[in-house]
Amino acid sequence: MSLVERTLKKLQEAKKAGASPEVRPAIPAAAATPSSVPPAPRNPVPRGERPMLPVETTRVVPIDRDRLRGMDLLPPVDLERQITSQYQHIKRPLVASVIGRDPALGAATHVIMLASALPGEGKTFTSINLALSLALERDIEVLLVDADVRKPHVSRIFGIEQERGLIDLLVDNSLRADQVILRTDVPGLNIMPAGRPMDTATELLASERMADVIAQLAAPDGRRIVLLDSPPLLLSTESHALASSAGQVVLVVRAEITSQHAVKDAINSIAEGKPVSLILNQTSAPPSSGYYGYGSYGEASQGAK
Repeated sequence: MSLVERTLKKLQEAKKAGASPEVRPAIPAAAATPSSVPPAPRNPVPRGERPMLPVETTRVVPIDRDRLRGMDLLPPVDLERQITSQYQHIKRPLVASVIGRDPALGAATHVIMLASALPGEGKTFTSINLALSLALERDIEVLLVDADVRKPHVSRIFGIEQERGLIDLLVDNSLRADQVILRTDVPGLNIMPAGRPMDTATELLASERMADVIAQLAAPDGRRIVLLDSPPLLLSTESHALASSAGQVVLVVRAEITSQHAVKDAINSIAEGKPVSLILNQTSAPPSSGYYGYGSYGEASQGAK
């Protein structure tokens, strides 16, 4: 039994005693139970008519795949097909859990927080590759938000760390989300930078203004997915504030590195009842029905992200 499977078993046992949030593995869609997949929306956007998020900024961020590959943030060419296929499986239950949800449930249902227990788990690799995979969907648009406001890796990777972003939006109530969102040259993918650093970032992320911002980012037709790239759960207070704004949390666990204790502490730090999915990263073992692995690649040589 793998670390993730052992942790899931213990957490599920604890849940029965009322001691933990809802925990589920990130699994291929084929393994999902029918009750876990919501029905299709009654009025789906016609295939090919991609919804467009209003964006006022004119700058277009180039996604240089060769550069990202050189930074170990995209898989090498010989593993690209394998990793792409794995992300296709990983994203299916995530898409199903968002698209078609009743708008009355609130904007947070369209927000997925990408987290890790500690640095170096492969979270930034996961955020970028998941965002690119989601952007391939014909009927949705994805917004990748750099919410790691103290160490904005995503903003630095794409050269947008000097642009206005999430924190500026939270500080200035007159600023609109469309004024800080940047389009990329990948159809269906937009990015929001972290913005200027602030000592009161935790309080800003936990404020009522954050709820207003999330509401701005959620499309009225429910055809948009927002990914929050967050700081590690065990090393920051900002991540706990972010979790309250997300409809679900995806926790990246690095195989043979992340301790079971760290995984349990990270999950227990999330509010009870919040759906949590686990993704095992950098595993050499084939995926089982209990979790889905990425293979043996992702941020190994780049240090903590």
